[in-house]
Amino acid sequence: MDREQEEIQFLGFFGIVRESYSLVSSWRKIFSQIMLALILPLSSVYLAQIQITQILIFKIVTNESTLERTPEGSRSYDRISNLISSEWTEVLLFKIGYLLFFLILALLSTSAVVYTIACIYTAKEITFVKVMSVVPKVWKRLIVTFICYFVIVFAYNIIAVIIPVLAILLFQPSSTVGVILLLFYLIIYFIGFLYINMIWQLASVVSVLEESYGVNAMLKSQSLIKGKMGVCVAIFFVLGLLFIGVEIVFKVFVVTAYEKGLGYRVGLGIGCLSIMSIVILLVLVMQTIVYFVCKSYHHENIDKSALADHLGEYLGEYVPLKSKDVQMEQFEEV
Repeated sequence: MDREQEEIQFLGFFGIVRESYSLVSSWRKIFSQIMLALILPLSSVYLAQIQITQILIFKIVTNESTLERTPEGSRSYDRISNLISSEWTEVLLFKIGYLLFFLILALLSTSAVVYTIACIYTAKEITFVKVMSVVPKVWKRLIVTFICYFVIVFAYNIIAVIIPVLAILLFQPSSTVGVILLLFYLIIYFIGFLYINMIWQLASVVSVLEESYGVNAMLKSQSLIKGKMGVCVAIFFVLGLLFIGVEIVFKVFVVTAYEKGLGYRVGLGIGCLSIMSIVILLVLVMQTIVYFVCKSYHHENIDKSALADHLGEYLGEYVPLKSKDVQMEQFEEV
């Protein structure tokens, strides 16, 4: 992050990738410590829940198969039926517990990486101990932003379900036309979902470095993305594909590959865990760099000394960067 702000705005997809690699390589020690302390546990929790969920679902499927062969009204039928109900409750409670734990680790990881890059950007002294002492005070703001994101996604999915149902009831299209329209609708849905996720990820950076959080951070993020939409889509789409790719490999060759030996599955599982951790680190680093790129593109100059001062103001409460320190000003024409 030794580039001048005037130069940052011209970074494209490959420029941001190179900048991310250079940043992580130059500060390998601090990022390795963050990965081991936060990102590796985050990846472990994510992959472990896939394996555990598979085990729980397999038990339910087995019992449901047994239930189909059991006469209705018998004591065995009632016992198996009650067992299946309790197992679904177990799955639900496990998923809730997993999501809460995953969310905490994800927000802590985001706080650590964004704060670290901001310190590097301002040439402020940074140590792992300092990062870990600051992170708990920063991530609370991210919770509010995440809640806003969750509400938006929930409303988006509800509307996404209602629209095709109403269309079918009102227009009753033929099967062929219906399939074509459904495919187009699904494409539009995923584009919208990707857009919301891009806004949220950039809003997470805004929540750490500026006074805005929650709805204000989402709106700020939306305005920052304008003009850099293509680069943002390319970055988050490619990283999303990498993330999904690792998940698919883990499911196919580790979770369900019962015919493979234990050593093979364990070895591949460790490989997936390592790659997943690297991908998550890249996501967090690149979304922070995208923030600086977007700020530069919109000629919003960040006073490095003011940012450094505010990053150091942790006297028991998180003191965000004030709006007066992030001023919208036109860069002087060369």
